[in-house]
Amino acid sequence: VFLAVKPFDYEEVIDGIKDVVDEKQLIISVAAGKSVEWVENAFGGKKKIVRIMPNTPALVGEAVTAICPNANITDGEKQEIVELIASFGLAQIVSEKIMDAVIAVSGSSPAYVFMFIEAMADAAVAEGMPRVQAYQFAAQSVLGSAKMVLETGEHPGLLKDKVCSPGGTTIAGVAALEEYGMRNAVFKATDACYAKCKGIQ
Repeated sequence: VFLAVKPFDYEEVIDGIKDVVDEKQLIISVAAGKSVEWVENAFGGKKKIVRIMPNTPALVGEAVTAICPNANITDGEKQEIVELIASFGLAQIVSEKIMDAVIAVSGSSPAYVFMFIEAMADAAVAEGMPRVQAYQFAAQSVLGSAKMVLETGEHPGLLKDKVCSPGGTTIAGVAALEEYGMRNAVFKATDACYAKCKGIQ
């Protein structure tokens, strides 16, 4: 049973189905800020609860999904769930205590990446590149860079350093990002997301 409604609808939806869900069924919860314990308490009784947090790239088979099963889930069921969720991207079991951090780093971050791609494309358009082509170049650059991090296993900072030639164009761009606070903005966005998760539990 997948619960894939907005968090503010959870209480009403669970109230409507809890009497027809038995202890053999797997309840898979997809909601920011609703812990496994919260869902357990909402259902009452001994239920098999799994909390997952995918992100929107699931639509193109490239999600990253954190999986947090409760104590009633068997090892076999855990493996079955991981295999199911991995059908649309990376899937890993994590502890409940880091689920809010997962939401901050992967659940909400596609929006930030989309903003980054849009900003790069807008700048390229300002320099004369056609918009469709600018989106393609910016998006492919993000995709390729992410793939390098995943496939090489190298630290992102090292990969960044390899692009920055002494006195070159890239280090000039990096210096501008540092001047205008890119890292701090990303920290603040992630912290704001994490705080919001904590506030709706």
